Parts: sequence; structure tokens; C-alpha cells
Amino acid sequence: MPSVPSTPRGLATRDQIVRAARHVFAESGYVGARMSDVAAEAKLSLGGLYRYFADKEDVFAVLVADLQDGLYAASRAPGHDFATDPRGALYEANRGYLEYYHAHRGVLRAFVEAATVEPRFRDQWRRMRDRHVDRFVHVLAGAYPRHELDGADARRAAEAMACLVEQSAYVWFGHEDLRADPVDVDAAATTVTQAWHRTFFGITRGGR
Repeated sequence: MPSVPSTPRGLATRDQIVRAARHVFAESGYVGARMSDVAAEAKLSLGGLYRYFADKEDVFAVLVADLQDGLYAASRAPGHDFATDPRGALYEANRGYLEYYHAHRGVLRAFVEAATVEPRFRDQWRRMRDRHVDRFVHVLAGAYPRHELDGADARRAAEAMACLVEQSAYVWFGHEDLRADPVDVDAAATTVTQAWHRTFFGITRGGR
């Protein structure tokens, strides 16, 4: 089993492979990508590639981990106080997520494909969504401890909204080339934020 290199040269080569793999998976999808394609893109021999990664699943897992962390960081809303400006905070979080998704749409499209054929990526896909949902529920409980929805469970509602954003990004950006009416990031963020805000603040009873 290949190990993570410890020398500067080894680390640089591994980064070169990851960059090449990002391009290959974005262009070919998960199923269509081959290790030989990654090796060619990285300008390495196939044997050289296997010194760093065991197989296609192994190298794609590195890309997925980076994407998960990137999406999570991008969907923070440090510029708005959720307790005093929930719509602004939701917009900032959604826009950050969607902007990052758009920038990495090819690999994220491949991630959806991988999740349908590999249990490992299906589980990572679910954990990624759960991480976002857990953060939102925690922030909601802290800012609005007596907040009530109209008979709905807050976490389930948050999961529904997270699914809406995720699927909307996949439809609008993951297959952007199929659309006759491209959706820009600002318009996308406005649309999904309206749904989030109405779900949590349009049918409320009680206060903070």
C-alpha cells in the first residue's frame, strides 16, 4: 500500500498527481477515468503513479476529502450574525457553497457519480451533508433557543434544505453545459436562500 511521501520532491509529485487527477475526473467522470489517464496528465509512468496511489478510488478519495473541507469552509458566514440577520447569514453561507461548487463542478459531478457505484463514496457523500446540517442546527439552537417550526423537526427540515441546495447546484452547475438558461451564482444563492429563510422563519411560532 503506497504511503504519503515525506520528502519535498515526493510531496511535490503527489500534488502534481492530485492536480492531474482533478482534471481527469472533471473531464471523464468517475467511471470513465483511468489511472493511465491520470499518469499521462501528470507526465508520469503508470508505475510511478502506483508508487503514490493504489488505485483510482484511492486518488479520488484525496480529491473528495479536499472538496469536503473546501465546501465546508466556503459555506461559513463570518460576515453576518445569524441571530440578528438570519437572511444575510443564510445568503452568505449559500453563496459561498455555490461559488465553490461552481468552481469545482466537474469533480463534484464525478463525486455524485462515484457515490452511486462505490459504497465508500456514498458514505462520504452522506457524511458531508450531515456535517453541514449539524452545523446549521447547532447555530440555530444557539441563536434561537425557543424557535419552533410548524410541527416540523428542525434537523429534518435543515436536511431537506441542504438536499435542495446540493441538488440545485448539481442541476445548475454540474451539468451547466446542458442548460439553455445558465444560472449565475448570485441568482442561485438568492433562490435557495429564500427557500431556507421561509422554511425556518416564514412559518414560526414564538420567538427567541
